[in-house]
Amino acid sequence: MLIIQCPVCGAEGDETDFHCGGQAHIARPATSDPDNIADGEQRDYLFMRFNPKGLHFERWRCDRGCGKWFHAARDTVSLDFKAYYGITELPPADVMKQATGQWADFFKKATAGKPAVKEAAAKKIGAKATAARKTVPAKAKKS
Repeated sequence: MLIIQCPVCGAEGDETDFHCGGQAHIARPATSDPDNIADGEQRDYLFMRFNPKGLHFERWRCDRGCGKWFHAARDTVSLDFKAYYGITELPPADVMKQATGQWADFFKKATAGKPAVKEAAAKKIGAKATAARKTVPAKAKKS
C-alpha cells in the first residue's frame, strides 16, 4: 500500500484517498498552436508515455483533502516517494539529478537556459511554502 501526503493541504492517506493521473509534465500540443498540430504530435500526446523502471514522475490528485493536483517523484521498484511538489513546478534539483533515460533528457531541456530554477520556484511559491514542502515526509508501504 502506498502512503501519500499532499504537499498542498498536508492530508495523508493511502492510495485510495488519492487519484493517480499518470505521467507528469505532459504538455498538450493544441495549447500553443491549435491550427498546426500534426497527427503524430496528437497521437504522442494521447498515447505515448514514459514507462521507466526506477524513478518516475507522476500527477496525483488529493481526493479526500483539498482536491488539488500535485506532482510526485516515485521509485517504481521500491514504491518510495522521493518528493512531492506543485503542479506547475519542476521537482527539486537533487531529484532531477537522480533522473535517468527519458526523464534526464526531459529535465535537461526543461532547465536549459534557466540557471536558477530552484530559486525562481522558491520566489514564486514563497519561502514559507518551500520550507513546508521540504518537511513533508515521503514514504510508502508495500502491502
